[in-house]
Amino acid sequence: MPDEHRQDTPETAVPDRCEVLVVGAGPAGSACARHLAVAGVDVLLVDQHDFPRDKVCGDGLIPDAHAALRRLGAYDEVAALAQPVAHVRCVATRGAHCDVPGTLSVLPRRQLDHILVRHAVAGGARLATPVRFEAPLEEAGRVVGARLKTAAGVREVRSRWVVIASGAVPQALIAAGMCERHTPSGVALRGYVRNDAMVGRIAQLQIVWHSRMKGGYGWIFPAPGGVFNVGAGLTGSHVRTAAGKGRMQDVNLRRFFDAFCDVYAPARELMAGGTLQGELKGAPLRCSLIGARWSRPGMLVTGEAAGSTYAFSGEGIGKAMETAALAADALIAARAGGSSADDEAVRARYEASLEAIKPKFDLYEIASHVNHRPWLTDLVVWRANRSPRILRRMSGVLEETQNPGRLLSWKGIAKLLLE
Repeated sequence: MPDEHRQDTPETAVPDRCEVLVVGAGPAGSACARHLAVAGVDVLLVDQHDFPRDKVCGDGLIPDAHAALRRLGAYDEVAALAQPVAHVRCVATRGAHCDVPGTLSVLPRRQLDHILVRHAVAGGARLATPVRFEAPLEEAGRVVGARLKTAAGVREVRSRWVVIASGAVPQALIAAGMCERHTPSGVALRGYVRNDAMVGRIAQLQIVWHSRMKGGYGWIFPAPGGVFNVGAGLTGSHVRTAAGKGRMQDVNLRRFFDAFCDVYAPARELMAGGTLQGELKGAPLRCSLIGARWSRPGMLVTGEAAGSTYAFSGEGIGKAMETAALAADALIAARAGGSSADDEAVRARYEASLEAIKPKFDLYEIASHVNHRPWLTDLVVWRANRSPRILRRMSGVLEETQNPGRLLSWKGIAKLLLE
């Protein structure tokens, strides 16, 4: 997509030392770096790509993302560029739908991530790109920095803490010794399509379930400028073998996407009458705060690297920034107490904060069974269209004031028949 709002991002050479090294400048890494830097911490933020750069994502910003952006001080800039949206349209297998109200918007990650990395730099963080994390530096079992690969060669950077915010691709986690599951929780394929004729006709975040997309769903999200983010995702895409290793289910993601276009007329019309902007691109998802160690002496893992995406909805931008803020809070609190090198204080606070929000992720994991039994969406949509209370509960799931497990667990589904 063209960069109509491109702004240069200041970059710096890789220094020999810093207080905190943050690996990955997506929403989690940039948020963590920003929070730390404005608190007076000497932060080096590195990413393997120059900015602006593309990132495969649905691009939807729901209330938790808006709240995290406000805390960062980036909300106004994002809101000025994003496409505001008033509803999520849930489309069931037989074509019936309900519109769930919410405070929503859409902004491509190429623009969003560039805004966030610039806010980190404006807050005082130093940025170095393109820089790839190679391995941690260790002394007596503690991480004391990292070996980084730059265009000029390999550099060693000493730091008191390293924060891994490298997203769903596991290479950095593996190199850091923090990866507990190499395979992802899910996979998705998306593209950008320009179709001026569909502007106004698709004005919601549209999510579609169908028996031909069993295990996942399709989506169409209206982005700014007559462009639509259209994609299909498969949750629970990888299963464990008897040997404990992961393997992907027997599914072709492009065929999964094509099935979405076959069964959903707006997607079919969007693709047939529109112009694809670039290629369809795929990416993994890491969900439910599982699959990685959260900490070790001298190192924290945050964002999607830690599994900060919700299993049922695939939403991860807000939770990536939220977990990053928790990592920053733990480091800042220990520093304020004069114990910036106190591993146990930092790790205990951070892991306790993740444990406190883990039940939310577990509830979305429970709710994700609907993706594997798409016929249940017919019941949910049918009842939502007949009960304002159920529609409010669905809106509450978006706002995180309602328990998705209560609505979409087997017990919740049974209650829908009685309410």
